[in-house]
Amino acid sequence: MEAGAREWELDVRAPEARPIFAQVPRAVAQAEALNRLPYADQDAIRAAWAELTNSEPDPTFRLIPPVYSDQGINIRVGRDVFINHNCTLNDIGGITIGDEVFIGPRVSLISSGHPIDPARRRSHITAGPIVIERGVWLCAGATVLQGVTVGEDTVVAAGAVVTSDVPAGVVAGGVPAKVLRPVAADDRA
Repeated sequence: MEAGAREWELDVRAPEARPIFAQVPRAVAQAEALNRLPYADQDAIRAAWAELTNSEPDPTFRLIPPVYSDQGINIRVGRDVFINHNCTLNDIGGITIGDEVFIGPRVSLISSGHPIDPARRRSHITAGPIVIERGVWLCAGATVLQGVTVGEDTVVAAGAVVTSDVPAGVVAGGVPAKVLRPVAADDRA
């Protein structure tokens, strides 16, 4: 895996894979602890999030548990971010969430996967960063896959599966997600 590479592939038996897999039990245990916290105790949730992600969230960060992660340490969130319940943040490839982002219930950000080739599927992982830019709204049940950037102020419709970059200022939906229309002046009223 090269530093700065957009997407990468790694043999799961390689020595470089050990630190990745070593993070899983820690992340799962910390997410379990976070998920036992009441929504009303946002200070405790932010403290647990800081442990999971190894970064201090902004005081405006809000989360409704449960949340799930396989690494935790590759997630960065901006200010005024809201994550609704039952979200999955698989962050092997890295996840960056910009300021003022809404993430609806059951959203999945999946920054890793496996090769399509059956001969390598069990022995390799593929990964790429997910970037959710400022002002994005990921509606309920949306899925964003590895290597994708969702542009500023975009809305990803409920149930959409985002497999490629989405430009700024649009509404995208479907499987795979396509641009449906721009965010219109009427939407801003």
